[in-house]
Amino acid sequence: MAEVKSMFREVLPKQGQLSVEDITTMVLCKPKLLPLKSLTMEKLEKMQQAAQETIRQQEMAEKDQKQMTR
Repeated sequence: MAEVKSMFREVLPKQGQLSVEDITTMVLCKPKLLPLKSLTMEKLEKMQQAAQETIRQQEMAEKDQKQMTR
């Protein structure tokens, strides 16, 4: 293997203690909750419901007009 030259040089203390932690542990973080429906999907559903409600109202108005003309 070829040696890779590093920008940093290793420095070891001549006095005191050298501590090395080789134990890797899992770090738990808060779960990220994703919405079941996207905002765009919710807006589309609201628009569709509004359109269906408008159609129902128009149909009811037409029925009322037909009954009044009889």
